[in-house]
Amino acid sequence: MLPSAGRHRRTRTLSIAAAVACAAGAGGVYLGLSTGGAGAASTTVTVTGTAQLERAVRNATAGTVIQVRGGTYHPSATLTSGANGTRSAPITLRAYDGEKVRIDGSKLPAGSWLAAIHGDHWAVEGLAFVNSPAQGLVVTSSVGGVFRNLVTAGNGDSGFTLRGDGTTGNLVQNLDSHGNYDPAGHGRNADGIAVKFGSGTGNRITGARLYDNSDDGLDLWQFSSPVTIEHSWAFGNGENRWNDMAFEGDGNGFKLGGGGASAAHLVNDNAAWDNTLHGFTENSNTGAVALNHNTAYANAGSGFFFATGTARLGKNLAVGDQGGAAKLGPSTVSAGNNWDGGVTTPPFRSTDAAGAYGARREDGSLPATAFLTTGSSSVGSTMD
Repeated sequence: MLPSAGRHRRTRTLSIAAAVACAAGAGGVYLGLSTGGAGAASTTVTVTGTAQLERAVRNATAGTVIQVRGGTYHPSATLTSGANGTRSAPITLRAYDGEKVRIDGSKLPAGSWLAAIHGDHWAVEGLAFVNSPAQGLVVTSSVGGVFRNLVTAGNGDSGFTLRGDGTTGNLVQNLDSHGNYDPAGHGRNADGIAVKFGSGTGNRITGARLYDNSDDGLDLWQFSSPVTIEHSWAFGNGENRWNDMAFEGDGNGFKLGGGGASAAHLVNDNAAWDNTLHGFTENSNTGAVALNHNTAYANAGSGFFFATGTARLGKNLAVGDQGGAAKLGPSTVSAGNNWDGGVTTPPFRSTDAAGAYGARREDGSLPATAFLTTGSSSVGSTMD
């Protein structure tokens, strides 16, 4: 992990009214009151362009709040910080007052990441990271990060990545990650979200929509600690939408391991459909992955592929998957799923996926839809 930026800086006390007045000015970024309140006010700066955004991220320290005004920003280099916030004074990077902000990597040098955070206790909210030559947003060895209501789309590798040892206690909430494709790898690397090459407990992904990516919706390759995934959807992954004659994308909805790591991930109340391989798969993870109340529908492979590990599957639902509902190995525990004896398969209220693409609710949570709902609490996802 990179060292934290220096802690000592010149500050001046501003009234709340003055801070609000600064925030309302024209420009790109507002560095305002820390989360500690008026008594912990830091210097307030109004920034009007991309260069100032780059500087604000580079110079952030514990308690800094960066609020980005609506518009499109084209960094000339990767937005990078190695600074640490604290539990009581995180570093915050967010859209100003719900305005639409696109951080666009189309002008970056080939192979560049769009944004890279190498620090603890960051809160990143309400931003879109798009059109990077490589990864969209990469967070390395982070403790206590909160990444909420983000979009990572059209990037040249995975949209959002958590990685590194010491990746602990991070929350990814209400992420939309779609259309990511790595031309250099012919699509075999670009996932919606990847939690890989590392370890650390307490990481949670909830409310994600991971769709139309060249490789997998979610990939936990070589991450050796349990990750919780809940209330998330992965669909349309693995299809060659880029006319790549050597296309190699996998197309799993939820890939829950691989590369020799063994971890007991917790996977509850998710849905995977129309992926070009499996809906849910251990990918040779030998850990006791637990999957409960998930739904797989119309995937080209199996709905649930757990052939080699010690996974525990309960109250899951698989319908219309071309490779069959479930392919399970001798060490897998399966009970109460619709492919198990004596369990009734309830009918879906709707198989029209249009509602799943709709606008998110006001708080950023998944859109309300009847798609793949059953009205039954016995098996399958609630789709919320």
